Amino acid sequence: MTDLLAGAYLAKGTIGNVGTPGAPIASFSLVVVPSQNSVSGTVVITQAISGPDGNIVVPVTGKIYATGFGQFTQVVSLQGQYVHSFPPPAIGAFLADFDAHLAIDGAWNGTGGFSYYQHNIENVPVKAVANLQAELA
Repeated sequence: MTDLLAGAYLAKGTIGNVGTPGAPIASFSLVVVPSQNSVSGTVVITQAISGPDGNIVVPVTGKIYATGFGQFTQVVSLQGQYVHSFPPPAIGAFLADFDAHLAIDGAWNGTGGFSYYQHNIENVPVKAVANLQAELA
């Protein structure tokens, strides 16, 4: 039972064109368990706009797989839902979907994309933060 989390580590970084004014950026903080091909954590989408899409927090789960070849040695898929509120004067909210896909190297740098309510961002950089693979155990 103790081997179920063997090799687990924390992955943190961004998806998007950081530094481009108005570009949506997805910052991720994920626990990766390669032995179970699982990923779970939180994605925060920020954008320099007012309204409900300015700052979104999404709990996510997903899968990670080794490709075995090429520059990008891993592929990651993430899915989640968040509460999207209508801007005033409308009243109401609904669960909106979030999806992301990443093609990354062993250091969590590469390319990817993500989509959320009426937004689809493709072919953007994935960048890891420093000291990425600090072991959890």
